[in-house]
Amino acid sequence: MNRKETTRFLSELLVQRKLLGKYYASEVTLDCGAGKGKEKRVDFIQFVPKNQSTSGIEKGEFIFYEVKSCKADYHSGNGLNFEGDRNYVVTTIETYKQIMRDVPWSVGVYVACPEHREPADEFESPTPIEDNTVNWTLKIALVAHPQDRQRSMSQLLFYMLRSGK
Repeated sequence: MNRKETTRFLSELLVQRKLLGKYYASEVTLDCGAGKGKEKRVDFIQFVPKNQSTSGIEKGEFIFYEVKSCKADYHSGNGLNFEGDRNYVVTTIETYKQIMRDVPWSVGVYVACPEHREPADEFESPTPIEDNTVNWTLKIALVAHPQDRQRSMSQLLFYMLRSGK
């Protein structure tokens, strides 16, 4: 798979396995109008309310997901916007092996993994991502540690609505 196909595969897997039926938006622009090169874009933002009450919504958390198809993509300077309450990189096990020492402490990593295998097993003996006989899912290779976000809930919800996706 080339870089574009891998990104599409990982994005579709994230939507199908983690986001479908939840509150999320894709390709969310932060700081729109800040000037060329100053705008930030997040691949996916998910909002998880504690419950449906007013206070439950106010206590909700934002999870940011950045999809990275390879090491070059991770280091490209585009889209490492970890401004959520929790933040994840979504990638392949091969890319995870290459970037694991570069991922900030607070950021977690989801890896594409066959349903019947654990990330540790995939780390030792990876299944080719082109294998269409496998039921793929995303599993946590590295847990995200919560952090204090700097943007308000209403601001992030507005950005999600504005993305329209």
